[in-house]
Amino acid sequence: MMSLWTRSLAARFICFTLLSLVLSQAIAFFISWDEHGQSIRKAAKGEILSRCASLARVLEATPQSLQIDILNASNTSSARYWISTDGLKDAAEWREDAWERLAQPLPRVSFPGHVPEVRSDFTRNTANSSSATSSHWVDLKSEAWPLSRPAKFLYLDDTTGMGLAVQLANGTWLNTAFAKPAQDGFWTSKSSLALGLSALSLSIIAVFAARGIAQPLRRLAVAADALGRGQEIVPLPETGPDDIRRTAEAFNRMQARLHRFVDDRTKMLAAIGHDLRTPLTSLRLRAEFVRDEDIREKMLSTLSEIQTMTEATLAFAREDATAENTRSVELSALVESLCHDLAELGHDVSFSNGQKIGYSCRPDALRRACRNLIENAIRYGERARVSLGRRADNIEIIVSDDGPGIPDSAREQVFTPFFRIENSRNRETGGVGLGLSIARTIVRHHGGDIVLTNGPKGLYAVISLPAQEGAPPPVSRPITAAATKDVINDLEPAAPRGISA
Repeated sequence: MMSLWTRSLAARFICFTLLSLVLSQAIAFFISWDEHGQSIRKAAKGEILSRCASLARVLEATPQSLQIDILNASNTSSARYWISTDGLKDAAEWREDAWERLAQPLPRVSFPGHVPEVRSDFTRNTANSSSATSSHWVDLKSEAWPLSRPAKFLYLDDTTGMGLAVQLANGTWLNTAFAKPAQDGFWTSKSSLALGLSALSLSIIAVFAARGIAQPLRRLAVAADALGRGQEIVPLPETGPDDIRRTAEAFNRMQARLHRFVDDRTKMLAAIGHDLRTPLTSLRLRAEFVRDEDIREKMLSTLSEIQTMTEATLAFAREDATAENTRSVELSALVESLCHDLAELGHDVSFSNGQKIGYSCRPDALRRACRNLIENAIRYGERARVSLGRRADNIEIIVSDDGPGIPDSAREQVFTPFFRIENSRNRETGGVGLGLSIARTIVRHHGGDIVLTNGPKGLYAVISLPAQEGAPPPVSRPITAAATKDVINDLEPAAPRGISA
């Protein structure tokens, strides 16, 4: 339940809506409960006064021999009528007599040859008769009583129970006792059904409202994750309420600015690298005319190094500007084919994989990143062991070797362009220092990262790519050395790998 609360906006909307409904119903109940009871009591009192006055007129207009039948016919499940000839009793005594009469079965209408059926739906509610037992007869005022002769009134309990006595023209007293059966209260099956239907309708409305908010947010999250991976994103639709529309507009503007920035930087690097070719060619021609052979060779070597770095920069800029389409590939097959190609060239490369993993990526770029790491392992660590595995929230490509490793202080520096631990600048002992920089740039464009960790005998290079199942992973999430130790422990004891540049 807590997981649903933290993950679902619709669940929160429904909970808050139902809570508002319950609170509003509770407030309405407490406000209207007293008014509800008073209204029922007032209506019951008006009903008994009207019926008793009408019955008094009927009894006075009919022979005495028919009065008992009239009274029996007038009795109902909630009212009893009878005539007393010995005067009006004390209030307490009269009340007990009224309760006894109300509790007696009420005869049904009978026909010749039919046994009368009796029933009694009334049950005395003693819990609500505490304050009523202390009340006395009260004379009804003329504006409340329609007849000219006086009438006495009292309450039988604190709810709907009441009694009325009116003296007829012949001196007898017409007695009326009224009390409805105990009700279930304000909270009945109908009110429960009404509340349930209200909760259901509000929940459905809340679901549609939450979806209207959650869908644009989900679309924004997917687009932001794809943008962080370097993919081309179709501009988000700028529709909906003002807040959602402004958010989509801000994202589209941010995407356009990022693309302009990357394009301008790439074009600038390409232009610089291209423009350097002319002065380099001029310097090379002039160096050829230097008479001192030793100086000439040093100058030409330096110019060759500068040209190599320039060409590497141009290649890096060109590839960075190339927009490769993202497509789904089998990651294990991609890495295994790369290892197989390098092994056919005579390099000591092995690959182990426990499962097949489908992944959406830019395969050529990712293949180059893996190749850079594997070639560094071969160059500085004699051999490369490559493995692929899936963890809870990421996919890891691990490259290990038997090299000397790298100092802890240089773990981040080796990713700096043109930085090399081996300082000779000799192309026979290493490249120009762009291999790891290019590899990390490519992996981070996929939303992952690369971390280097010294093992017992060499170096481990771990490419961590975010899993593409469930929620979008954070872009360029850093990998800690502590997390990488868990990866090392899962591997078979093997020598790590060498330095990289």
